[in-house]
Amino acid sequence: MRPLLSLLIRDLALFSICLVAWPAEATSEPQRIYRCGNAYTNQPDPALNCKPLAGGSVTVIEGTRVQGSQAASPSVSTASTAVKVDAADQRQRDTQAQAVLQAELQKAQKQHAELLREWNNGEPERRADEFRQPQKYQDRLTQLRVALQRVEADVAGLQRELSRQPTASQTGGKP
Repeated sequence: MRPLLSLLIRDLALFSICLVAWPAEATSEPQRIYRCGNAYTNQPDPALNCKPLAGGSVTVIEGTRVQGSQAASPSVSTASTAVKVDAADQRQRDTQAQAVLQAELQKAQKQHAELLREWNNGEPERRADEFRQPQKYQDRLTQLRVALQRVEADVAGLQRELSRQPTASQTGGKP
């Protein structure tokens, strides 16, 4: 009976050691972290060309807290102490800003026209390699669609900014 009891105690001790060591073994290897463009993840996406990170761990830095009405009240008092700008200088700045916005708008409209020409009503001309690989054509189609949407949003934003610009009569200038 004695040897059976010591055998049972030995097996129980061995089992408990394994049970205690098992979670430590499972967590001893850190999860692999991948960089997918500007994002970090532990679940890589093959479409994003994710690359594993070598070495140390990723540090997450929390943002600062947004303060309520306390932060808004000092900014109001600093605005009242701001330096006044001469009306002629302000008109010149407004004119320069409007010229820059007009140039950007023309550039964006030119890019939009070029993309529309290439888009060809949703059926761009296929390139030689796209006949053999239809997925390349679909990828280019998607990229064109995204680029068109982005440029259309840029044009709309620039037009919105231009509509907000004060006219010469509002700033006291000559019409």
